Amino acid sequence: MQRLDFDGQAQGPLAGVRVLDLSRLVAGNMLSLQLADFGAEVIKVEDPAKGDPLRAWREGGYETYWKVYARNKQSLTLNLRDDEAKHILLQMVEGAEVLIENRRPGVLEAMGLGPDVLHGRNPDLVVVRVSGFGQTGPYRERPGFGTLVESLSGFAARNGYPDRGPLLPPLALADMIAGLQGAYATMVALREVELKGGAGQVIDLSLLEPIHSIIGPDSLSLQVNGDVKPRAGNASNTASPRNIYETRDGKYVGLSASIQSMAERVLTTIGRADMIDDPRYRTNADRVRNRDDVDAAVGGWIHERDQAEVLRIFGEAGITASGIYDPRDMLDDPHFNERGVLVELPDDELGHVPMHNIVPRLSGTPGHLRAPAPTLGEHTDALLGELGINEDTRADLRARGVI
Repeated sequence: MQRLDFDGQAQGPLAGVRVLDLSRLVAGNMLSLQLADFGAEVIKVEDPAKGDPLRAWREGGYETYWKVYARNKQSLTLNLRDDEAKHILLQMVEGAEVLIENRRPGVLEAMGLGPDVLHGRNPDLVVVRVSGFGQTGPYRERPGFGTLVESLSGFAARNGYPDRGPLLPPLALADMIAGLQGAYATMVALREVELKGGAGQVIDLSLLEPIHSIIGPDSLSLQVNGDVKPRAGNASNTASPRNIYETRDGKYVGLSASIQSMAERVLTTIGRADMIDDPRYRTNADRVRNRDDVDAAVGGWIHERDQAEVLRIFGEAGITASGIYDPRDMLDDPHFNERGVLVELPDDELGHVPMHNIVPRLSGTPGHLRAPAPTLGEHTDALLGELGINEDTRADLRARGVI
C-alpha cells in the first residue's frame, strides 16, 4: 500500500469553490467529499456539542467513518438554534457557491434559512437539499434513513435468495449513491452559474430516486412479463453462468459470462463443450432458464479444485473470474498496490490509516489529498476571524454555546 503525506498546498480544479455543508451522516458527506477531493473548500457546519453524527460511527473507539469521509474538509461549529449563529451562517452564505443540507422538508424554512432567504443573500448559491423522499409528495415528511428507501426502491426485493426473504445491503448504499449523484448535480448547477450566466438553484436530492434508478428496467419487465423478477442470490436474471462458487479449499470464485463467447469459453474450459450446442443451454436466455444445471456443471468443476488452481486455469483461458476479496486480500494485491486503490495517510491517533484513494482519476486536473478529517470546531476561529469576529467576541460566543 502506498504511504502518502497530505499536501496542504495542492490546488485542485475546484479551488475557489466554497461549500457550506450543513448535512449530517452519510449522503451529504459523500457528496461534499467528492467536491473536497477535487479542491473545493468544504466547511462542515457542526453542532458545537455533538458534531456530525457520523463521528459517532466508531470502531475500536475511533471515528473510522469520519476519518475517511471528512478528509479534505474544515470544521466550523455553529448552534443553528441560536439567532446569532444563523446570522453568522448567512454572512458566510454571501461568499459561498454551494450549501448542502439534509433536514426534513420544511425544517430549514422553519429555522428562517429557507432557499428564499439564502438566495436573498446570494442569488448564485446552489442549494442541495438531501432528504429521504424529496421535497414534495406524500412521503416528504417521513424520516429518511437509507434502510427505508432501500426497502421501497425495489433494491431489497431484488436482493437475496429465492427461498429466503429480501435482503438489505450491509452498508449505506442508498446514501452513497445519492451522494455521488448529488455531486454530479452540483457540478451541473455550478456550470449553469459560471458558464451560462444563470442564477443559483435548488437541487432536490432524495435518497429514493438515485438507488431506484440503478435497479434496471424492472417496471418495464413487469409490463412485458406480467410478473416481478424473482430473487436470484448470487446468480443473475440476465446472464448465465454468473455466480459465486466455492472451491475445494473453502474459498470462493466470482464468475460472470455475460456474453455468448465468454459462456462458450467457460463451458469449453470445464470440459462441457457439449452444452454449447444443447438447445437447453445454446443461448444466454436458454442458460438463464436452466441456470441450476449450468451452475451445477460450473460449480461442480470448481469445487473439485483449490482456488489458486481455478484462477490460474481461468486466467490462462481469458475467463472473467476472480477471487472474493476481503480487506486483507486487498492489502496484499499487487494491482491494488500499484494503482494505489488504497493509500495510507498520516493520522494523529493511529499513526497512519488506510482509506480509498481519490476517484475518478483525471489526467490533467487530478484531485489531491490535502488534509485529514478535522477535529470538532478545528477551523472555527480562523473562519470567524475572516468575517471580522474578533477573539473576545468568539470567546463570548463560545461561552454561550453559540459556537
